[in-house]
Amino acid sequence: MKPSETVPVSSIPVRAYRPHDMLWTDGFDALIPDDPLPSWVNEQWNASLPLIVRRDHSARGLIPVGIRAKEKHQRAPAWIAPENVSKRLSPETLIMDREKLFSFPFADAKPVRAIFELLELELPFAWGPTGSCAYALASGRAVMHAESDLDMLIRCNEPVLPEAFAPLAEKWDSLPCKTDIQIETPFGAFALKEWVREKGRRVLLKTDFGPILTTDPWNENRNTP
Repeated sequence: MKPSETVPVSSIPVRAYRPHDMLWTDGFDALIPDDPLPSWVNEQWNASLPLIVRRDHSARGLIPVGIRAKEKHQRAPAWIAPENVSKRLSPETLIMDREKLFSFPFADAKPVRAIFELLELELPFAWGPTGSCAYALASGRAVMHAESDLDMLIRCNEPVLPEAFAPLAEKWDSLPCKTDIQIETPFGAFALKEWVREKGRRVLLKTDFGPILTTDPWNENRNTP
């Protein structure tokens, strides 16, 4: 989808279930797919495993979710109704209990070791892992491999200058694995490295309605015309 430069950021609705949240349902009957689900869903997914909230929108108030399995190519989109959510887990809750992290079966995996190093920075933001690391922590499934990256998000509901992330910027190249950090505003997400390194401070904000090029992901009045 081509990035939009005309949609005001603050006109994007803020929804209760946020991208990367992990949701549990009672089973297959709760899934509402747009197209027939691939055969691996029946073979590898069950109600004990989380669904991942993805970016999309529904006029019917449905929650866009993704179903995943062990292999990277095994991803399938679907929808669920809010009343069918039995449990919710956000990325930031995965790092709240350090003792639990240390006892995690995959604690030696590079992404988890990177989390331990980032915890030492005591960042003044709510943050947590996403992607395969989050799924492994939430489900106990061995979906990480030796070269897995750490995907993570940082919650920033209010405008923050790039300089606020200087300690993190100094750290990311020395982490045990490649790290992709997304800054989550109430309206979407953008890459931290792009925000810090781009001289014009113009970033691609990923929203439920497609990507938007903007100079301020929090303020519609500073969008690039």
